[in-house]
Amino acid sequence: MIKKILLLTILPFFSIGIFADGLDSGDTAWILTSTALVLLMTLPGLSLFYAGLVRSKNAISVLMQCFAIACIVSVAWVVYGYSLAFTEGNAFFGGTSAFFLAGIGRDTLAPDTTMPHSLFVIFQMTFAIITPALVVGAFAERMKFGAMCLFSLLWFTAVYIPACHMIWGGGYLADVKDFAGGLVVHLTCGVGALVIALVLGPRKGFPSTAMPPHNRTMVVTGAALLWVGWFGFNAGSSWAADGLAGMAMLVTHISAATGALTWMAIEWIKGGKPTIVGIATGMVAGLATITPAAGSVGPEGALLIGLMAGSICFYATQAVKGVFGIDDSLDVFPVHGVGGIIGIIMVSFVGVQGGFLGSSAGETWIPMEQFIIQLKGIVVIGLWTAVASWIILKILGSLMPLRVTEEEEYEGLDVTEHEERSYDLV
Repeated sequence: MIKKILLLTILPFFSIGIFADGLDSGDTAWILTSTALVLLMTLPGLSLFYAGLVRSKNAISVLMQCFAIACIVSVAWVVYGYSLAFTEGNAFFGGTSAFFLAGIGRDTLAPDTTMPHSLFVIFQMTFAIITPALVVGAFAERMKFGAMCLFSLLWFTAVYIPACHMIWGGGYLADVKDFAGGLVVHLTCGVGALVIALVLGPRKGFPSTAMPPHNRTMVVTGAALLWVGWFGFNAGSSWAADGLAGMAMLVTHISAATGALTWMAIEWIKGGKPTIVGIATGMVAGLATITPAAGSVGPEGALLIGLMAGSICFYATQAVKGVFGIDDSLDVFPVHGVGGIIGIIMVSFVGVQGGFLGSSAGETWIPMEQFIIQLKGIVVIGLWTAVASWIILKILGSLMPLRVTEEEEYEGLDVTEHEERSYDLV
């Protein structure tokens, strides 16, 4: 009896991590970890993935582009980005009250959470970093570095921020179900990539000249880091160390594995041999597609979404380059744009309790009604991104050259833009 009384007396102090100021140490620890994981996706995950996919003469340029974007967006997020995305404003942009993170101190909590406001800021910053970095894959091997820097800053301001505010900041599309960024991240980067690929035009020699990845070990290393980092991307979006985070992590893994196997199987049947680039790309497609649905679907739904990602995104890559002749260098639109659309649509049917394959979250919306809302989100974000991206490119193009010269492209951007080589072999 004495032991029971003693246990009941001291247990609350050890089992509950919520302090008097409302901060939950468990939730905070998990989001701290998730933040590091999401940054890992860009540096070094995406950087290595993209660098391995391009030719050796352009590997440094891709690494440099991703690194520079991470720095540019980080500063812009502090100065104005966070405020315009997440403070109260109008339907498309937030206000100016948090410029330079005014009012966000060490002890302030993020609204409606049990974690520091500063942690919410940097977690969201990592999402803002990877989105324009993903666009790099569309113009790899042919865009001038200075133009890339300005484009990324303007694109982040005119595309990512309003998309983020419209969906996650209480704006025009607040009723859209987008758990971790099917529209905010993947559709924006996909459509932006498609527009810039069209405006810049194809690489010299496309499509007749083969442009295979120069380092497949680098590709799979980057892909593996993306896979691991994506757990923070999706499970971290639960904002708590709870059952939602656990299920989000599980379905993320299931979709990634299923997408990879599906892509590999199709490639094997069509081409006679499975490839490491194929299985890695299918994995990325599975991750991108499950992202908007990770907070709603269960394991069965994740299997279906992964299957759709691996198959539909595979044929989308064939169509973009083979049918339409668009040189989206590293398949950003067919993998991320198409994947994001599939995930957003499937949330309506697979993410609702009692719907097709059920749900893990007990959501109760009417599938067809939510489907219309999701379609509205796709159209609004897609059109906004396309128009804004085109305007930015046209304005920049009137002020400076966007593309390197034919001679510079032939020599490679590593030397012509940065005076460095990926490999100095002696």
